[in-house]
Amino acid sequence: KPSRRPITTEAETDQLSPLPPLGAEETGPLRRCIVTREILPKEKMIRFVLDPERTVLPDLAARLPGRGMWLSAGADVLSTACAKGMFARAARGTVRVPPDLPVRVRTGLERRILELLGLCRRAGQAVAGYDKAREWLRSGRAALIVQASDGSAEERRRFLGDATAIAVVSPVPGAALGMVFGRERTVHVAIAPGRLAQ
Repeated sequence: KPSRRPITTEAETDQLSPLPPLGAEETGPLRRCIVTREILPKEKMIRFVLDPERTVLPDLAARLPGRGMWLSAGADVLSTACAKGMFARAARGTVRVPPDLPVRVRTGLERRILELLGLCRRAGQAVAGYDKAREWLRSGRAALIVQASDGSAEERRRFLGDATAIAVVSPVPGAALGMVFGRERTVHVAIAPGRLAQ
C-alpha cells in the first residue's frame, strides 16, 4: 500500500516542492481548500496570506511568511471566498479583502505563466509559430501546447489535428505570447517534456 502524504493546512516549509514526472505518484504535502474543503496537492492551489494590516494578499509562489490560507485554483472558488467571508473565518478574525483581489490573482498568474514560458524559450525547450510548433507536435517532441486565448478557434483546432492526448492550455492572448518570443503576436507554442512543461 503506498504511503499517504501528510494533510496540512499550512506548509511546514514555504518552498515549492519539485513537481513529479507526469504520471508519477506525488509526494509533496497536501492542503485543504478553505472553501470547498477539498484536499489537494499545493501545486494545484493558490495560497493567500495576511499583511501586517491584515489585508489578504495572494502568495502565488507560496513563499511569503505567515500562516497561509489555501484555495482550489478556480475563479468561482475565489469569488465564494470573498463573498462569504471565508478568509476572515480561516484567519479567525477581521481581515480586509481588497475589491480587486481577483484581478490581482489573475494578473499575477498571467505574469508567472509568461515568466515560465520565457524560461522555456531560453532553455531551448519551447518553439513558437504554427510551422515549428506543429513539427514538434507531429514528431512527439511536445509535452504541452500553449495557444493564444484570443486565437481563432478554427485555427487552433486545425493546428492540433488528431492530437488528443496532449495537454493544451490557452491562458493569455497572442500579444502576450508574442512578447515572450520577440514577435508582435504568437498563437501556437510547443513546450518540450520536463519540469517546465509540468
